Amino acid sequence: MTVTELFPALKELNRADKLKVMQFLIAELASEEGSALEPGATYAVWSPLNSHQAAHQLAEMLESESPNSNA
Repeated sequence: MTVTELFPALKELNRADKLKVMQFLIAELASEEGSALEPGATYAVWSPLNSHQAAHQLAEMLESESPNSNA
C-alpha cells in the first residue's frame, strides 16, 4: 500500500484510532533511531529543590533589576 492509498483510509478513522496510529508511528520512528532512553530504566533528574545556590542567584538577579524595568 502506498502513502497515496493510505491517506484516504486514515481520514476515515475515528479520533481514537487516529491517535493509536500516531502512537504506533512515533514508536516506530523512535525504535528506528535507537532511542537513548531504555524502557523500565531509571534516570537521574536534576531538581532545584534544596538548591540554595540557585535560590541565591535568583535573589541576586531580582535585586539587581531596577524598579522601573517593569513599567
